Amino acid sequence: MKASIRVIISVASTLLGLLLITFVIGRVLPVDPVLAVVGDHASAEVYARTRQEMGIDLPIYQQFWIYLSHVLRGDLGMSLRTSHPVLDDIRQVFPATLELATAGTLIGIIIGVPAGVWAAVRKDRWQDHLIRFVGLFGYSVPIFWLGLMGLLLFYAKLSWLPGPGRLDFGYEDSVDSVTGIMLIDTWLSGDMDMFVNAIMHLILPASILGYFSLAYISRMTRSLMLGQLRQEYILTARVKGVPERIIIWRHAMGNILVPLLTVIVLSYASLLEGSVLTETVFVWHGLGLYITDSLFSVDMTAVMGGTLVIGCAFILINMLTDVAYRVLDPRAR
Repeated sequence: MKASIRVIISVASTLLGLLLITFVIGRVLPVDPVLAVVGDHASAEVYARTRQEMGIDLPIYQQFWIYLSHVLRGDLGMSLRTSHPVLDDIRQVFPATLELATAGTLIGIIIGVPAGVWAAVRKDRWQDHLIRFVGLFGYSVPIFWLGLMGLLLFYAKLSWLPGPGRLDFGYEDSVDSVTGIMLIDTWLSGDMDMFVNAIMHLILPASILGYFSLAYISRMTRSLMLGQLRQEYILTARVKGVPERIIIWRHAMGNILVPLLTVIVLSYASLLEGSVLTETVFVWHGLGLYITDSLFSVDMTAVMGGTLVIGCAFILINMLTDVAYRVLDPRAR
């Protein structure tokens, strides 16, 4: 019971801190949201009246209290750019970010985990150096540059993959948005050509994010596996003649599953919040592109709402990780 109360207090204080930080940043930026509404040529009277209607003339602590009371009621405000409730806009764009981040994480897991294990087993050999170099390259190169080079090579030069967007122009008005996840919606439509087109559009941006993810996952998997391969029970198993593949994939891997789960979840959360540049390059209409467009339009209400949703998703993912950690590792209980 006490643990549950501590968790609730921790989550509430984290959300309150997130709200406060995003609100203060939105207010101290050198932009004037009133001008975004009335324009540069509005009269002083219109400017003053709009400023009063928006509540910007109040002290900042009163503004924060009003904003907090609205958020607690599920009201993130109205977007100045779209003239829609911010929460409705986010409901429409967040599934696209979820789809892209999930695909990227799956690529990172499928390639990164075996690569990290292989690097640990072949420590200090050419395979280990190659995997570490590939991971270091993924950390060092800007992700937007990788996206642009990917479009230049696979779309413009080779024509192997389609260009930006989630679907070709001819399909955009043909799919009904049921879940907002294009792979699911195109599959439900029954049009296999459109489903394949959605897959082809997903491959390149998901691969760019997946490369960033596998760079982190492979590095951490290698580190965790090296720690296990130095343990005495591994030496004992080898002395007893246990096959190497069983030692690695059953015994050693079994003991790193719990910390590896944390690594994977953190990677997933980072893709949810860090796909802004990828979505911008590929014109992927997700939450990252929504926040970017809102920032350029001086729509700070939408920016704060999107930032808050990303923060809540990060907190939720970490809470689920703690629960899974306790389920998988009896020592945590």
